[in-house]
Amino acid sequence: MKKKKLMTMKNKILIGTALLMLAAKPALGQDTNSNSSDTFDLYPANQLSLDAFGTISEGEHTIEHITSQNIKHGARGGVGAGVNYFICRYIGIGADAYSENTSGPFIDNASGNLILRVPLGQSGFAPYVYGGGGYQFDSLKAGFIQAGAGMEFRFTPHIGLFTDARFVVPNKTSFFGVGRAGLRIAF
Repeated sequence: MKKKKLMTMKNKILIGTALLMLAAKPALGQDTNSNSSDTFDLYPANQLSLDAFGTISEGEHTIEHITSQNIKHGARGGVGAGVNYFICRYIGIGADAYSENTSGPFIDNASGNLILRVPLGQSGFAPYVYGGGGYQFDSLKAGFIQAGAGMEFRFTPHIGLFTDARFVVPNKTSFFGVGRAGLRIAF
């Protein structure tokens, strides 16, 4: 029964990711290289960025039984930091770590991901999907795999805001979800 619920959740994530990428596909055909000297690329290749973010995580029970009461009483908040490097405009790698508990190890979870983003012309918006794995140091030490999706908005070529959510499947405990929102500074 538990495996069936897990497969249903994975299928929902895959379908949602596919729909997000299909919705963003028309932007791929737009020409972002203009001859005008006053245009700039908000999402160039070979770009390093640093993230500072807040997190909120929810356990398996809350995800399977979403109610305002479960969210209110089951949520864990935290803070984290990350680094990303985009090899080309659309493909990057990233690493992040966050802490939700000050009584245990300094870092609760650390992970690495492959990131696929689709900048939407010069709008400043760039939806993205990512997947990877990591290790949780708090509670029960365990490795995990994860997949997620999000949106970034750049105000300038160097400053933006992002929000995303991920589905995390540890190898020793129940699955959980993590939402992040924060500031991204690109170099």
